[in-house]
Amino acid sequence: MPTPTLLVLDAEPLPRLGRLTGRAHVEHTDAKGLAERLPRADVLLVWDFTSHAVRDAWPGEGPRPRWVHTASAGVDHLMCPELAASDTVVTNARGIFDQPIAEYVAALVLAMAKDLPRTLELQRERTWRHRESQKVAGGRAVVVGSGPIGRAIAGTLGALGITTALVGRTPRAGVHGPEDLDRLLTRADWVIAAAPLTEQTRGMFDARRFGLMQPSARFVNIGRGQLVVEDALAEALAKQWIAGAALDVFESEPLPPGSPLWQVPGLIVSPHMSGDIVGWRDELGTQFVELYELWAAGEPLKNVVDKQRGYVPGH
Repeated sequence: MPTPTLLVLDAEPLPRLGRLTGRAHVEHTDAKGLAERLPRADVLLVWDFTSHAVRDAWPGEGPRPRWVHTASAGVDHLMCPELAASDTVVTNARGIFDQPIAEYVAALVLAMAKDLPRTLELQRERTWRHRESQKVAGGRAVVVGSGPIGRAIAGTLGALGITTALVGRTPRAGVHGPEDLDRLLTRADWVIAAAPLTEQTRGMFDARRFGLMQPSARFVNIGRGQLVVEDALAEALAKQWIAGAALDVFESEPLPPGSPLWQVPGLIVSPHMSGDIVGWRDELGTQFVELYELWAAGEPLKNVVDKQRGYVPGH
């Protein structure tokens, strides 16, 4: 059997694939060269998970890889109708980011409840101003997205004494369906968006939904930027419909310097870093190598994405 060709859509730093020496013919490409090289590849590793090059190149002529792996939890950046309809297996980095993102969300919740951004501003101003802060234990949260990341967030918030309701695509034990979301929003102190980007979730947090939330509620998005109508969130904060928000993902990334979101009162902006802990790229590389070994042995792959739904189905 000939050595399979592994094509890597590059991003710096490159993945460490030394364990595949002699077991895969590794080729590297940038976005411009992807379309030309795709027909020769058996496997495609989308290491540059911010690129939309796969979505653009896939509909071209010639054979296509039998397996595509993306080093990210979301797959919206690479899915197109032609890939979704093909026999190609798509896998993702499910499991790598769950607890780091949950910890980041907990940090944001505590920072907003304890008014840490204002404390740091006052320190820079050398101003001593005593304030009262909010107790988080006993509060209520709604986490939209019932996959591993959403469940990790619920568990971590639970450790802080916050009662958390999970909302998923379909209702099941311990998970509410979409029909319960509006009711839950009216009672939540914390609303966390952790859903994948699908046609059903795109723009789901709009002016109407922000209007349902309590004036004391705070909103966090670590899912996908397109889950939120950003102008509606800015208006909700400016008009004090809600008390605060934090965004780690945006409709356009990196967030342009001229974006008004930088100066929205009560909004914490972070640069899509909630899951990126020290050593995260090494973990992604190790995960791919382990999946490659399963694939090469003809074993079932883990983290197989339902290409119609756009995520790995739960069990």
